[in-house]
Amino acid sequence: MQIQRYVGRISGPLLDRIDIHVDVPAVRFKELTGEGAPTESSVEIRARVKQARERQLARLRPDGIFANAQMSPRQIRHYCRLDAECERLLETAMTRQGLSARAYDRILKVSRTIADLAGADEIRPVDLAEAVGYRSLDRTYWT
Repeated sequence: MQIQRYVGRISGPLLDRIDIHVDVPAVRFKELTGEGAPTESSVEIRARVKQARERQLARLRPDGIFANAQMSPRQIRHYCRLDAECERLLETAMTRQGLSARAYDRILKVSRTIADLAGADEIRPVDLAEAVGYRSLDRTYWT
């Protein structure tokens, strides 16, 4: 209740300008002791991030920008094209969660970044679904 009251003070337009919002649950004891599922090492994660940043730079250099977060609406439409399955998924998410046009653009940028981290040339449904999941504050505390 306390969190809901605090988040309720944040305006929708301001919240729309935040690319990723997630709840971070407490860490389970087994994960602290190393008995959980195997995870990527920091070295592996760093290598994936470097590769993703290189992909972004190569793709966006002609436009004079270096990161997906800097894309304009026109660039988003060009670099974040969706196949029919992704379009249906995003339309469903937008309708069910009542997301704004600004949230739509943010989801596409984050989807493109997730695809870059996976080494994918195109945004896949799994990338899009993950990006929609990162809009948790759009729905969690407003109901």
